[in-house]
Amino acid sequence: MTGRLDDSNTRLPDSAEYEPDLNAKPSLLDSRALRYTAFALVGVFVLSLVEAIAGTSELTSSGTWAAAIRLTIPIMLAGLGGVFSERAGVVNIGLEGMMIAGTWFGAWAGWAWGPWQGVAMGIIGGAIFGLIHAIATVTFAVDHIVSGVAINILAAGAMRFLSVVVYTPESGGGATQSPRISSSIGTFDVPLLSNAFNWLEDRAIFFLSDIGGMLAGITTKMSWLTLVTIILVPVIWWALWRTAWGLRLRSCGENPYAAESLGVPVLAMKYYGVVISGALAGLGGAYLVVVQAGIYREGMTAGRGFIGLASLIFGNWYPFGVAAGASVFGYADALSLRQGTAVHALLLVAAVALAGLAVWSLVRKKMAGTIIQGVAAAIFLVWYLATDTVPTQVVAALPYLVTLLVLSLATQRLRMPAADGLRYRKGEAV
Repeated sequence: MTGRLDDSNTRLPDSAEYEPDLNAKPSLLDSRALRYTAFALVGVFVLSLVEAIAGTSELTSSGTWAAAIRLTIPIMLAGLGGVFSERAGVVNIGLEGMMIAGTWFGAWAGWAWGPWQGVAMGIIGGAIFGLIHAIATVTFAVDHIVSGVAINILAAGAMRFLSVVVYTPESGGGATQSPRISSSIGTFDVPLLSNAFNWLEDRAIFFLSDIGGMLAGITTKMSWLTLVTIILVPVIWWALWRTAWGLRLRSCGENPYAAESLGVPVLAMKYYGVVISGALAGLGGAYLVVVQAGIYREGMTAGRGFIGLASLIFGNWYPFGVAAGASVFGYADALSLRQGTAVHALLLVAAVALAGLAVWSLVRKKMAGTIIQGVAAAIFLVWYLATDTVPTQVVAALPYLVTLLVLSLATQRLRMPAADGLRYRKGEAV
């Protein structure tokens, strides 16, 4: 294992060999950024082409993308929480339970004091359950999966109990829901950009108006909390990959005994990672209440914590990858709320995407992948051509189907932290 010097000249284990050029200064003009930009533009072009063929504008409309960004944020926050926990070496499948805690505490404090206080209490609620998970896994060495499942069950039951205790019939709440939050966090239009993108969308120019519509949805009537959470992505990347503290935390997920030998407080770093993980998942739950619904309802997380875990895996335990994965799932969720023609057009998008993957696999001489992806592309194409609508059951299940599809087709170069999920005892050599 190689090493790197931190600010105190202490050599720490370096887990970044497999990360994309982390020692280089970040630049918007490097080849990786240009390649991702090119991929994004090709994706928009495919969506534009499909819209022209299918006779719909919902795939790139500002309304769809405004909904997508709102639906992406809670999933992204859960995934970012998972980054902290698993980079510290603790598997966290309790993200769903921590989100549930965030929804309840966020709604309760939002009803009692105001929306921003609700956000703060949602963070605290998630952090409390993160602390429980840390005590179980780090201090008592409970199996991480068992503890995570227990957190999910405990959170659901505890929030039902608190609802029964706290909310009286006169309050408007009950066992399964809270009173409605009377105020909300404000929204804003990004100066100049919002008007410009809306104007471009209205021109109905192929490809250009589609870009305008997508960007208009992101820059128009944006919640202040949405802006804060978007900013968190580069901040988390900087904290974990550009600071000595982040290097110490990541070293605990790669080789905790090597980190311990170099003076890293491994137990403390694991606690930090898991508690921060719970806080971010709690923030995701509070976002659901304060920005989206304005009220707590039992079961409103609807598995978003698990989808956040899927985005963590898809994103290769990397903040920007998590954001990309969450946006895919959020976009699918947004389409399921739009017109049925949009979901039907998505069949053609899937056929084109799978055909492109088949060609790529053929170029790389991976015949098994080429055959599987080609057959799947043909199935989606036949489905699109043979039908005019998609069954409502498929529409409702679309976000979860996309989750499974993306994970099954995700690159095989995924690499979890080497010591993720392993038991650690201070001073005990392996």
